[in-house]
Amino acid sequence: MTEKTVLNDIHRASGARMVDFGGWDMPINYGSQIEEHHAVRRDAGMFDVSHMTVVDLHGERTREFLRHLLANNVDKLKVQGKALYSCMLNEQGGVIDDLIVYFFDEAHFRLVVNAATRAKDLAWIEQQASAYGVEVKERPDFAMVAVQGPNARARVIGLLHEVDRPRIEKLGRFAAAAAQGPHGMPLFIARTGYTGEDGFEIIVPAEHAVALWQALADAGVKPAGLGARDTLRLEAGMNLYGQDMDETVSPWEANLGWTIALDEGRDFIGRKALEAQKAAGVPRVMVGLVLDEKGVLRHGQKVLTANGEGEILSGSFAPTLDKAVAFARIPAGEPGDVRVDIRGREVPVRVVKYPFVRDGKPCEGI
Repeated sequence: MTEKTVLNDIHRASGARMVDFGGWDMPINYGSQIEEHHAVRRDAGMFDVSHMTVVDLHGERTREFLRHLLANNVDKLKVQGKALYSCMLNEQGGVIDDLIVYFFDEAHFRLVVNAATRAKDLAWIEQQASAYGVEVKERPDFAMVAVQGPNARARVIGLLHEVDRPRIEKLGRFAAAAAQGPHGMPLFIARTGYTGEDGFEIIVPAEHAVALWQALADAGVKPAGLGARDTLRLEAGMNLYGQDMDETVSPWEANLGWTIALDEGRDFIGRKALEAQKAAGVPRVMVGLVLDEKGVLRHGQKVLTANGEGEILSGSFAPTLDKAVAFARIPAGEPGDVRVDIRGREVPVRVVKYPFVRDGKPCEGI
């Protein structure tokens, strides 16, 4: 049975092309995917991300529990509303999911996890939480809208109660706060996103979601679908769970070493496996590829290197760059001249450090 977000009717009324995405009926575009991509890079676009799962954790030992559950260290969260990106690992160091955790107070933290991994994530979190007496509460009563782009923050702030505007204006990156939206609706506004642009991800009670979406549209924010979301996050160098990493891949192999906190005295799930892999030398690395000639890089294509074969994980035409880019996982070591097998033809590609795009512009060397 396909699930629908509370905004499903408004997507259909707007002429969206709908697809099944991890069991959810979601808009892939509302017309031109490339125009939606450019709207986010140049102005402001919005995405329905209500399929994401919001989970509230309550209990005196919640921080202690999260120190054990996550590879990144929640002790970095000291100020109310601050957010942290982390992987949640299995004992073998494989990625069960990547998520964002928000700090409310010592007895209340909030997780936002991926839609496709919801059942698996909740079962794992509940299993681990029982030893700490932490209550795990899913929040299906919330919807979520991401507003992204160079003008996104200004458009959202313009819709807030004037008392809240200065405070939300000052909100730092990876921080969140409550505010009143149109008609006094309660919003939880986080300065986070999945596009490489500035903006907000807004958690809103489901009964207000349609009014919020309409108010944003009236303020000139362009609806964008999953197609643009995918090309935007790829350009921005952001992993997609299930495509760029999964339970067989460690954060070292997914270029997420920066999210691992190997601080002393904290035994998180998967730590021993990560330390052993690091000591032995990580066998595979994740790199960026750029195709300078015409053609498209796609998931599953074979990558040929001096050390053996790898494969393309996420690959697509990048509208900001007007060329194809990809993430690939290849054997560690100097790769030599790298080629991609495109329908039996070996096409040369450049190995680059990603992100490919930052602040709407190509990064150096891309």
